[in-house]
Amino acid sequence: MSFKIAIIGAGSVGFTKKLFTDILCVPEFKDIEFALTDVSEHNLQMIKAILDRIVEANRLPTRVTATTDRRKALEGARYVISCVRVGGLEAYADDIRIPLKYGIDQCVGDTICAGGILYGQRNIPVVLDFCKDIREVAETNVKFLNYANPMAMNTWAAIEYGKVDTVGLCHGVQHGAEQIAEVLGAKSTQELDYVCSGINHQTWFIDLRLNGRPIGKDELVAAFEAHPVYSRQEKLRIDVLKRFGVYSTESNGHLSEYLPWYRKRPDEITRWIDMSDWIHGETGGYLRYSTETRNWFETEYPQFLEAASKPIDREKRSNEHASRILEALETNRVYRGHFNVKNNGVITNLPQDAIIESPGFVDRFGINMAAGITLPEACAATCIASINVQRMSVHAAISGDIDLLKLAVLHDPLVGAVSTPEEVWQMVDEMVVAQAAWLPQYAHAVPAARERLSTSQVKTREWAGAARRSVRSIEELRAEKAALKQAG
Repeated sequence: MSFKIAIIGAGSVGFTKKLFTDILCVPEFKDIEFALTDVSEHNLQMIKAILDRIVEANRLPTRVTATTDRRKALEGARYVISCVRVGGLEAYADDIRIPLKYGIDQCVGDTICAGGILYGQRNIPVVLDFCKDIREVAETNVKFLNYANPMAMNTWAAIEYGKVDTVGLCHGVQHGAEQIAEVLGAKSTQELDYVCSGINHQTWFIDLRLNGRPIGKDELVAAFEAHPVYSRQEKLRIDVLKRFGVYSTESNGHLSEYLPWYRKRPDEITRWIDMSDWIHGETGGYLRYSTETRNWFETEYPQFLEAASKPIDREKRSNEHASRILEALETNRVYRGHFNVKNNGVITNLPQDAIIESPGFVDRFGINMAAGITLPEACAATCIASINVQRMSVHAAISGDIDLLKLAVLHDPLVGAVSTPEEVWQMVDEMVVAQAAWLPQYAHAVPAARERLSTSQVKTREWAGAARRSVRSIEELRAEKAALKQAG
């Protein structure tokens, strides 16, 4: 087989390498072309060198090109994969820093909440630019695989306004299934069958079977509470399981910021989170982790390049969906996964226009979703609250309507639990002014927002959050890794 895959945002070096090696685990794909594109020439050259080394070490005919000219990379592509982070860590820092001034404590801030909504405002205009180029220069039946957050908003915009065949992909379902299999004593996830459905980062295991035996709420709660690690790291998630009756795919930290109950009082936050790793609820945890990862990669790049000389181990193919979707579409080897698509009746009690995440099967005929799923009422209610925010956010990003943007932020569950309307209006003004370089659709609104900020009487505070850790130096990271290696 010979076809072209374009990867936008290929400068996300570690993730691009994972996708690349996964795809090359499919024997039929050795003759394909990977076209890498990114706004950073520096990152592009680093990832190209790594992928070239993999190709050379495995004696493959695979072609790898790299260019900052996005249209050139997209020319003739059959598949386009996006893993972009518009605004980089600079804009992301404001997604965390500014809401903290108004009492909004986020762990990640990339899906909804104040940070995720502004992240969407930066992404959506760029996603629509991608779609325009895809329509004009890629293969006629091109498929767009979006890995970039905010998943639902980006996918919604690409389908509804970009008019490109798009599927959103995430790994939360797989990670949740791994946890469940572990607490139930399964040897692997192969023993676990499940239906997991909802919206991205708020997906619910509504049917669980271990070797064919149904697993109920009480058994699952007991298994998690007995686990020596998860009982401590996933306290909030277990509490939601007890009250809702089903387990959420999303991590303790992520889930905490999508709900209005667990992060609204600073003195309560530490009760529900765990500081052993950022993902369990640390304030700005993913920003810290991303910053450390970037610094580590820049410093340790020669070691990453050397590791690329090892043969590809097909047994270590990851559980990311992308390579398996391509394999199913091209070879007709059927794959079952969980995909982000427009609802259109797949989930009966969620809005038809929403981007849902639910089970589907892939073969030569495309992605075929399992329809007629009904969520438990509490799960549907929680998802609908987020969907309403996502819909307004997408429409605001398309129109450049700053008043609609403020209403979207106001209706966010955690923001609404913490902030007053006056605070929300000022916070959005502040975020739009700070991120104006990445928000072209709001250029007309920036001068008035800046003027309002100069005369505002709304009080803010400088607050690091309830559970903030400092970014560790390279030396500290080296020492920690050495200690873990010695202990292991």
